[in-house]
Amino acid sequence: MKILLRLLPLLLLGSTPALAADYKNLFWAPPNVTIGGESVDKILNFIFWLTLVVFILTQAVYITYLIKYRRKPGVKAHYCHGNNFLEIIWTTIPVLIFLGLAIYSNRVWHDLFRDPPPDALQVNVFSYQYGWEFRYPGADGKLGETDVALISLENKFGVPKDDPYGADDFVSTELVIPAEKPVHVLLNSRDVIHSFYVPSFRLYQDVVPGRTISWVWFVVKEPIDLELACSQLCGIGHYNMKAPIRVLSQDAYDQWYQEKLKAAAEARASASVGLADGATFN
Repeated sequence: MKILLRLLPLLLLGSTPALAADYKNLFWAPPNVTIGGESVDKILNFIFWLTLVVFILTQAVYITYLIKYRRKPGVKAHYCHGNNFLEIIWTTIPVLIFLGLAIYSNRVWHDLFRDPPPDALQVNVFSYQYGWEFRYPGADGKLGETDVALISLENKFGVPKDDPYGADDFVSTELVIPAEKPVHVLLNSRDVIHSFYVPSFRLYQDVVPGRTISWVWFVVKEPIDLELACSQLCGIGHYNMKAPIRVLSQDAYDQWYQEKLKAAAEARASASVGLADGATFN
């Protein structure tokens, strides 16, 4: 009880906007930066406050009965079978609460992830032990297809060789996206289950080998620097499986994108010259 009384002021302070906006706050979620993330926060806050109220009530009843029916000189203990009506009530109420949460949260999930907008930026997020890589569409503006059966050390993204849209795609070791624009991520894993986990996006999605997870999309409200971390225990190097996330203004993103396109084109040209020189030499 003393521990609860000490923690209660901290928990109450954690609900204030000032403290909730502090990244160093250990008692609340980090600030939400995505459109729609407020719906997730409503569920989290409701569950937290409901749990706190139920905990206080149950402990109060427990302590009251502990004191009221404690052992007393000259008073014999007696057996009480219970009350079936009360049993039905305190069983029915949690069932209704859990059903309501399940139905409402499923609706929120459906609203957040259904039908990615057709104009969304597609990024192929590829995970492996122990790192992340990100494939972007090239100058044609269309991301090449992924065939999970083709994923290997030589073809890490599983792009078919005859896919014309995949020839000019480029790869980055950081996730760079524009603010205020829908971003549709296609998630793949080469080896074991990893997870695409960004608390400030209010987003967690397991990345399963042998599948392309294609329903995750989001809109970040403003430029910010964050970190992508795998929260599945995926092996000995799990602790270091991180990648930077940079959310830029549209102009800054366009500049970064053009620079990457230019660098990728130069790399392909250099590789072509090298192959041609090798063929002539042989």
